[in-house]
Parts: sequence; structure tokens; C-alpha cells
Amino acid sequence: MQVEGACHCGAVSFTAHVDPDRVMVCHCSDCQVLSGAPLRAVVAAPYESLVVTGPTKSYVKVAQSGNRRAQVFCPECGTPLWATAPENPTSVVIRLGCVKQRALFEPAVQIWQHSAMPWVTRLASVPASPQQQAFLPAAPPTGAA
Repeated sequence: MQVEGACHCGAVSFTAHVDPDRVMVCHCSDCQVLSGAPLRAVVAAPYESLVVTGPTKSYVKVAQSGNRRAQVFCPECGTPLWATAPENPTSVVIRLGCVKQRALFEPAVQIWQHSAMPWVTRLASVPASPQQQAFLPAAPPTGAA
């Protein structure tokens, strides 16, 4: 399946052919920090299918697995786009957050589960709103005894 993606500011856009059966959620601490979220959803694609428009920047990180991974992002807005081997890549792992068709992809597997936030499995029971609303319980008054 061909997907289209872009960074938040639009300076970088891309297309790639992905396998919708190769969607995963990663709970590793690297993905938590690099995404600014408690997990990261990704889909794999052959590197040769990736067509990029616009400049990118990368940061090479040694993952918890011991593999060196180039973390590719937009140099303008910082949107994480994909990761790949820094030398002679054969595949690319695309961040679903920047894929236009992201709602079509359901994870097939979760990895690094031991690093998952303990509350992730309880999200379905947390009150939700279709838009931004301030409905958090009021904080107790300061100095209350």
C-alpha cells in the first residue's frame, strides 16, 4: 500500500510502499523520549520505495537492542519521520504520526512491553472528549488540612 506523509510544517514530504501487516507499537524508553510520548507506532517499508521531497536531518542512536539507527526528522519543525540503518539501509521504519493514512493501520504487535507505562492498558476507561475540553477534576485547595 502506498502512503503519503509529511512533517508538521510541510517542509518535508514523502511517499513509500508499506506492508499494513507490519505495523508495530514500540514501548522502549528510546521511543518514549524520541517521540515525546509513552509509545511510538511505526510501519516498515522497503528503503527503495521511499521518495522524499525536502531536506531532512538525522541523529544516529544506538538502540536498546544494540543496533545503530538513524533517527530522521525535519530540520525545521523537528517532526520525527522515520528510522533506518545509517549505512546501506534496506528498510525504513516510518512513524505513523506523520502518515496521512494513519487511521487505516492497526498494530499487529507491541515490542519492549517491559518499558510500557503501566496505565496504557487502562486508557479505554479514561474519560474522553471528541475535542479539547478542560474536564480534569479540580485540584484540592492549597493549605487544606
